[in-house]
Amino acid sequence: MKKSKKKLRVKYNPKIIVVVGPTASGKSTLAVKLAKKFKGEIISADSRQVYEGMDIGTGKITPDTKNSSNFSTGQAKKKYVFTHKGIPHYCIDVANPKNQFSVAQYKQLAEKVIKKIIRHGKIPIICGGTGFYIQAITENISIPEIKPDIKLRTALEKKSTKELFSQLKKLDSRRAKNIDKNNRRRLIRALEIIIKSGNKVPELKSAPKYEVLFIGVKRGMRELKELIKSRLLKRLKIGMVKEIINLKKLGLSWQRLEDFGLEYRYVAYYLQNKLSYDEMVSKLQKEIEHYAKRQMTWFNRNKKIRWVANSNQAGKLVKGFLP
Repeated sequence: MKKSKKKLRVKYNPKIIVVVGPTASGKSTLAVKLAKKFKGEIISADSRQVYEGMDIGTGKITPDTKNSSNFSTGQAKKKYVFTHKGIPHYCIDVANPKNQFSVAQYKQLAEKVIKKIIRHGKIPIICGGTGFYIQAITENISIPEIKPDIKLRTALEKKSTKELFSQLKKLDSRRAKNIDKNNRRRLIRALEIIIKSGNKVPELKSAPKYEVLFIGVKRGMRELKELIKSRLLKRLKIGMVKEIINLKKLGLSWQRLEDFGLEYRYVAYYLQNKLSYDEMVSKLQKEIEHYAKRQMTWFNRNKKIRWVANSNQAGKLVKGFLP
């Protein structure tokens, strides 16, 4: 009598594409091209594009349409799906800039969107330069649900950025090694988790949920500097200073604007007469260049990233990755 053989069922993780690269490198343009060619939809991984009203300074896409979405983040007043060049974009304008929007909230929202995109037979394409947002999704990092403590945050806000980083270094040297030491929001959040929980910031990773193709947009430093310069001048020309004046009128403090870093910090300095216009532009150019270098340091730790110089190279990688 023959023994019946049970068929082994192999469970495959859903496939997603992640497009990364330094600021001004052309990630968004590449992501749209890939989405059009391979029936994809885009999820923004930018820690400032989640906020309403922060459009020019973050390089947010110009929507063809802006439709209501069913995806809630808890703090978001409005939920939108942007359509840009015919491609849906998610995780944009989901939070009020007066409120904090955590990595945990981003992960929860992005994973809902990924499920929806896959259910509709499309390919999720995550695109952005916020490394920790991307890592939270691709490595399935468990992020502590420590509620904001206004009293503690107020006390920490009184410290300089250097003092915050020094305190974090003493309390959790591992987290201090992989955090942006100039990002006050991240420093305060890390200290809040440590002080409230009595433990170091956990970086617990579960089994990955997705099979990921990482594509990186490669630019030489000289070319990147020119791209940063032309983009900065364009943003100033189309109203970036006015955008930040409007955010101030909405009730955001100077400190809150400065905490958003880069364009928001230096334009806020200019509006407070701490810098002349020319000084603002010069310092901002250098600061964005430094930020691009920090991004590359972060991304270079990920040996899975396949760096490309154009969309043809990226297309070949995607063809080999998808079924």
